[in-house]
Amino acid sequence: MPHANTIAVILAAGKGTRMHSDKPKALQTLLGETMLGCVAATAAQVAASVLTVVGHGHELVRKAHPELAEGFVLQAEQKGTGHALQAAWERVRASGATHCLVLNADAPLVTPQDLDELMNTAREGADIAFLSAVLPDAGSFGRVLRGDDGEVTGIVEAKDFDPAQHGQDTGEVNTGLFCLSVAAVEAVLFSLTSANRAGEYYITDLVAHGVAAGMQVHALRREAALDLLGVNSPLELAQAEERLRSATAQRLLESGVLLHHPESVVVGPRAVVEPGAELTGPCRVLGASVVSRGARLGAFSQITDSVLEPGCEVREHCHLQGAHLSPGSDCGPFARLRPGAELRERAHVGNFVEMKKSVLGPGAKAGHLSYLGDAQIGAGANIGAGTITCNYDGVNKHATHIGANSFIGSNTALVAPVKVGANALVGAGSVITKDVPDQALAIARGKQSNLERRGKKS
Repeated sequence: MPHANTIAVILAAGKGTRMHSDKPKALQTLLGETMLGCVAATAAQVAASVLTVVGHGHELVRKAHPELAEGFVLQAEQKGTGHALQAAWERVRASGATHCLVLNADAPLVTPQDLDELMNTAREGADIAFLSAVLPDAGSFGRVLRGDDGEVTGIVEAKDFDPAQHGQDTGEVNTGLFCLSVAAVEAVLFSLTSANRAGEYYITDLVAHGVAAGMQVHALRREAALDLLGVNSPLELAQAEERLRSATAQRLLESGVLLHHPESVVVGPRAVVEPGAELTGPCRVLGASVVSRGARLGAFSQITDSVLEPGCEVREHCHLQGAHLSPGSDCGPFARLRPGAELRERAHVGNFVEMKKSVLGPGAKAGHLSYLGDAQIGAGANIGAGTITCNYDGVNKHATHIGANSFIGSNTALVAPVKVGANALVGAGSVITKDVPDQALAIARGKQSNLERRGKKS
């Protein structure tokens, strides 16, 4: 449950130079989801409201995440994490929240449980609470400093850390996750300076400022907590993605999902796979897809934002996006179902059939080599090989209606807008430009002529 008096601020303004990508770092993806999307979904589970500080490539971020637009705060000049929090502070203050949770958009594996523990530490009296991790190789992460009594005294960024000045490197690093008392931090936030090698305002300097002001500062220390750390390079992104993929596959197996070759099964964070579903790797289930109990997904297939109801089957080498398969229906191999494609009960789509914004009625069949776009196809209809619904006239899309139990012969072009009635028969090779009545036979093709072949004597 979200904490009513907590607001979350996600820092997503960075460029991410080490990613070597034109995309803002927050838009790098794992398992089909942007890192920002993962972090925002987690934050929304624990905070009453979420702000996102954007900067570099903010237009791309807004386009990718319109659902977060209400909470966007623009950091026009990227002067560091402390400056980013300053940019959002007026809205933090106006929210009336007592606590502010600060997250980085490049830490997609943080869980609601991690954040709950951090917030509980803050609510037990800490004015500044943050999560730290002990690593065998601290690398480029900011070092946590402690006094002789073990209490936190500050955080020093890696490029500014000097053992002669700061003492032995213990490997304890800052994860970038903070929970701040709004009232307490108000007094020191705008006292941050850029007196460091990078010339930036660091949010980590709040710790030393808080200690100097007599605040309660507490680090919730974790051992080797890789999932709390930010992703800064393609290698780290691939490692984080694999940890998430493997953990998801393990969770699904333990819940009762049948996974063949689980090491090559990819299921995204928003996807739902019910116990009793059967997936054969390599395959990918992405977006807000739902795979119901008894549904089967074959190898080398990918489904995105699609629903597989109980008892349906997606055979090998299929690509589904925004599709819906009803109980007992099946598609593939090598089928492509685009947004709006719907197979009703027991409907069948075979190899090399493409559907877009079309409904294949109960028991209807489109066996092979067809394009069905903007079409409504009745129950029991049979669509012959090579059938095309010609739905686009160069300016507008038009609909095709095919009645129940009708039979469309092979290599037929249905030039929309057009209707074929129930129980109608369309001869193979026809180009249908006019409506076909119920129970009618329609043939629209040139008359065959057999002529003597020239230039060759027997």
